[in-house]
Amino acid sequence: MNRKRPYFTIALLGVIVLGCLFAEVIMPCDPTKMNLAEVNQAPSAAHLFGTDTMGRDIFSMIWYGGRISLFIGCLATLISTGIAMVYGCLAGLAGEWADDLLMRFTDILMSVPQILPVIFIQAVFGEPTAFSMAAVIGITGWMAVSKMVRSEVRQMRRSEYVLAARMMGGGFFYILRTHLAPNFLPSILFMVVTNLGSAIAMEATLSYLGIGLPANIISWGSLMALSQKVLLTGSWWLLLMPGLFLAATLICFTELGEWKRMNGRRERLI
Repeated sequence: MNRKRPYFTIALLGVIVLGCLFAEVIMPCDPTKMNLAEVNQAPSAAHLFGTDTMGRDIFSMIWYGGRISLFIGCLATLISTGIAMVYGCLAGLAGEWADDLLMRFTDILMSVPQILPVIFIQAVFGEPTAFSMAAVIGITGWMAVSKMVRSEVRQMRRSEYVLAARMMGGGFFYILRTHLAPNFLPSILFMVVTNLGSAIAMEATLSYLGIGLPANIISWGSLMALSQKVLLTGSWWLLLMPGLFLAATLICFTELGEWKRMNGRRERLI
């Protein structure tokens, strides 16, 4: 069954991404400006999504913070996909014993909740930054994609074009770039899109736990961390507004990933 293209999902995600990229155009206030005279104000004409515990405008902070969260998600996904492609191809082209060893190592890593190595490695890096957090999330989230890459490469390694390239002395990265990647990328694209949403969710989780970005760097995760004060102040908008944007973005990425998976399966059947 050919699933219809999710136009609404694409449009909604496009609005969110473009809004974050061009945040300066739509932000009514400076997201870092504190105004103690307007602390914890409910949504109004002056502040569409209300203000936080330091008087900052939530509406401006959401668009500005989304830029940081999307940057972390995209960079982390690029890192994890790059590692997965190299590792999966190594396992797929290797002999039986080496392939089995590499896959057992991957299974061991997958059995450990990702948040644990993320916390450990981030502690080694020191104070979190957008770059360090993206790197940590990326180097701990490649395992599932690598198994998919390995499966695809195992099917292609006996192909005539791969054998010919190896016979002519083609190096590993040449074969990966020229012959393997163009063939398996469509198959793993749905996982890459899903991992992008997972990386954004991981950043939000770490910030909510208080081990994410410092307070001076605004992101959706740091905004969600403000929700811990909701029960004390009754400021429901601190949780609802950032939560809606984060949830909508994650649902959009999940929906796009599922659409790519269903259509990729149909293309294989054809």
